[in-house]
Amino acid sequence: MSGAFTKCYDPSGARFGVPTFPWRFAPDGYATRRQLRARGLRPGGQPVAAQVMRRHRGRKAGVQVAYLYRIDLAKPVRPMTSRRCGALALAMLARRTCPQCRVIYSYCLPTSLGMCILCAYPEEQRAA
Repeated sequence: MSGAFTKCYDPSGARFGVPTFPWRFAPDGYATRRQLRARGLRPGGQPVAAQVMRRHRGRKAGVQVAYLYRIDLAKPVRPMTSRRCGALALAMLARRTCPQCRVIYSYCLPTSLGMCILCAYPEEQRAA
């Protein structure tokens, strides 16, 4: 067994608190949130049942973890109602509306600025 495999293999949960498996080696019956959603399911309030782990070599060297939930305890996704659809549409409209000039854009405004680019940098717009 490789060193990376053994560091991430803890089926009893003694080292990490929950059963831990190497990336792509989780046993059947477990799924991530995205995998549950693809099946039309949601965790439904159940606690994390296990996790998969792998080394991550990006900017932040360390480990990458994905939490797993039991498929047999998952519940079906709640259906989209007209009220939920309307609330979602209003939330997306708020993300596209500049709070300064009240212009509605076709894209979501950057949260780092909190407003549209024209309002965030007015000096650069006048110079051009």
